[in-house]
Amino acid sequence: MTSRIGIREHMPKEYILYPKNMGYHLCIDETALSKGDLYTILINRDKRGRKGSIIAVIQGTKTDDIIAVLTKMPQELRNQVKEITLDMAGSMQKIAKTCFPRAMQVIDRFHVQKLVYEAVQELRITYRWQVIKEENKAMKAAKEKGEVYKAEELENGDTLRQLLARSRYLLFKSPDKWTKSQKIRAELLFKQFEDIKHVYYYSLELGKIFSTNYDKDVARAKLALWYNKIEEYGYDTFTTVANSIENHYGSVVILGGLSLVNSLHAYTFASLKRKKLISTTPLNDALNALILALNASAAAFVLLFTKKFRILS
Repeated sequence: MTSRIGIREHMPKEYILYPKNMGYHLCIDETALSKGDLYTILINRDKRGRKGSIIAVIQGTKTDDIIAVLTKMPQELRNQVKEITLDMAGSMQKIAKTCFPRAMQVIDRFHVQKLVYEAVQELRITYRWQVIKEENKAMKAAKEKGEVYKAEELENGDTLRQLLARSRYLLFKSPDKWTKSQKIRAELLFKQFEDIKHVYYYSLELGKIFSTNYDKDVARAKLALWYNKIEEYGYDTFTTVANSIENHYGSVVILGGLSLVNSLHAYTFASLKRKKLISTTPLNDALNALILALNASAAAFVLLFTKKFRILS
């Protein structure tokens, strides 16, 4: 009884529970819905974004808070869960293990690839700061000499600093989806910064492993080979990402059919994240809007939030 009271002390003020929407395959993740406030969302993946997809919406991300709310649902109901998809955070794993002890934990390809893309961008940003630092030194030196500093322009008209800033989006795309200007910019970028080229193509290689319909054992073998290449290459951030993948090796989903692409999370919350959500609505109103949306389709959910809050593209 004491432990139960202790748990209730952690109970968040705002949450929504729909135990009737419980399924065998779940997904848990966090997202920002209003003014940057984070919510933890539990979804029934089997519903594929249709009516009855959302099981829980909980204000905040504190592990004890989430556990306190989810354990309000009957134990026998939670024991029916066979699989739960989550990211690589230890807090999420603890929530899954505590609330759904019989469920297999699965690290979705979405979260794995996100880590890899972030590693590629980190290298680009590191070089950008180096170039900015060098430019500042050159400007100072020119000023001391009474000269006007002018940065060297590349073939496409970009300075080195501009090249690194403007290459952000092309590094998220595969070469076949680059525009004409992005192809030119990528060629210049890779010529100037060869290691960005290497890590970019390593990220594409990982994506290919996930998107190609290999036999699961073959895919895992290819993932292990990819890991070895990264380790040999020696870029610290990429090695850290590879280590994270290796540490969750048995949990990483290889086959595309199990991806979050078919879940409410990917359609609804990714759509909201791509927009700038500006809300002057109090939290209770935001939750009321959510309540109205919970039994709607994913498309209706996005539409509702677009109308309820002022969303700018």
